[in-house]
Amino acid sequence: MSILNTIVARVLHSGNRRIPQVAETGMVYSHQGEVYRCFDAPLAAHTFDGVFRDAMSPIYPVNDYGPLMPGLVMAAVAILHVFLAQFAVGGGILLCYFQWLAMTGRSQNARTFVHGYFKVLVLISFVLGALTGVGIWFTSIQISAATIGEMVFNFHWIWATEWTFFCLEVVSGYCFYRYHRQLSDRTCLTLLTLYAVAAWMSLFWINGILSWQLTPGDWLMTHSVMDGFFNPGFWPSLLFRTIVCMTLSALIGCIVVNIIPNLERADRQELINKAAHLMMPMLAMPILGAWYLYSMPDDSRGWVLGGSPAMMLFFMISVGASLAIGGYALIGLWFQKLYINGATATLLLLLAFGATAGGEFVREGSRKPYTVRYVLFSNAIRPEEVATLRAHGSVTDDPFPVIHETQLPNETVTVGAKVFRRQCAVCHTMEGSNAVAHLTESWDADQMRMNIAKLQQTKPFMPPFAGSAGELESLVQYIQWVHQRRPETWDKTIDPQAIEHIQKWLDEAGTVAAGFIPQRIQSTAHPQADVRSTVGSFQ
Repeated sequence: MSILNTIVARVLHSGNRRIPQVAETGMVYSHQGEVYRCFDAPLAAHTFDGVFRDAMSPIYPVNDYGPLMPGLVMAAVAILHVFLAQFAVGGGILLCYFQWLAMTGRSQNARTFVHGYFKVLVLISFVLGALTGVGIWFTSIQISAATIGEMVFNFHWIWATEWTFFCLEVVSGYCFYRYHRQLSDRTCLTLLTLYAVAAWMSLFWINGILSWQLTPGDWLMTHSVMDGFFNPGFWPSLLFRTIVCMTLSALIGCIVVNIIPNLERADRQELINKAAHLMMPMLAMPILGAWYLYSMPDDSRGWVLGGSPAMMLFFMISVGASLAIGGYALIGLWFQKLYINGATATLLLLLAFGATAGGEFVREGSRKPYTVRYVLFSNAIRPEEVATLRAHGSVTDDPFPVIHETQLPNETVTVGAKVFRRQCAVCHTMEGSNAVAHLTESWDADQMRMNIAKLQQTKPFMPPFAGSAGELESLVQYIQWVHQRRPETWDKTIDPQAIEHIQKWLDEAGTVAAGFIPQRIQSTAHPQADVRSTVGSFQ
């Protein structure tokens, strides 16, 4: 699809403000007082009557977890599941290696290790892994249903393909667990190979979808499944995760060796040194990590490398823990052939968990202000919807009551609570973790209005405010009501002058996220139109 066919816009003057007058819907942006429209957007065509009421994304309420930030709840479940799933993938590779050692006579205790290790793998992967996998879906649809919907809509056949490999993984794993003592070595190796390939292929397909969220690449123009799947971050992420899988399986192998009964110390040391072979690929981690960082958009890489202190901290935790594990494996286990007991192996595994948690935090955080880069903001509002919501309001059609609504003092505060739930609640609580009330406690009313109106300039990793001036004022009053310890009555009325100031700040800020710089392009369809392209304009 050519750019000239993709991007068409006409901007007409209406008083001192410029508004789009077009017959189709599409991506609508304002930037420095100008309005831009891109038709290559995931909205159906509708007639334009000032707002696109029937073209807007549905509203999904964010579940309230009390003092816990909803995003933190989902992250905790996801990190645990990723850790267990990566162990399952690496465990298959490790078991194939040890089965081969047993068959070729390179290790007399390898077969004993395979039998003991697979019991741990089944317990952790098949039971805890399955439970946390369901937990991810359960929490994600309560917190960011639109993100899951976007991923399923664009990659439903990829998900289906992954599921078939997951079924093969479960069946081959169960067959080995149930019948391995009755089967020949070659048949056991075949089952373990099927398990390992199926588990890694499951990682292969999921990795493409997850990396697409940060680096969609050419998919933004083509909407091709393959362009989205084989995105710029696909290969470095896949190779890096594969090495992580192998490292985790080797560390858990060291623990298993220490709990297998009736083994001499020399036998345990020999098995540990063999398991350490799977940690040697960690030598490639710095190169793959640098490759992955290079594949990131410039602003995302900036957050990781110091733009966001929290993200930088977790990045350093991940790097530091990985260096500690890799150094111990290389020097202690490979060169010096050291024996490690269960306590030391457990400590190394905890370091690996810390590295995994830090890495997943960085991967999730570096997408800000999006959950899908340039497609969906972290609050489940699409970039092309912001301008419409500025005119129509973000909660005008919100049918869901807010929690403890009967305790709110008036309609203005109630609207503010709805705006908070729609635009803030994924990443913030009001008084718990990452609390808006605490972050704004030193701001007066006008500073709060201006900072929220210019949110993407106040904090560049935040999405632009996507609501009307009246809704922003309601949000400010809701926050102030909480600051005042939630009094039973709240007599403040909306000041028309405050609304004028808010509207002025909203217009100055525009509707685009930080780092989005539209470029001018001449349209062949409308030669006299003032047209700008969103393509290639994300700096």
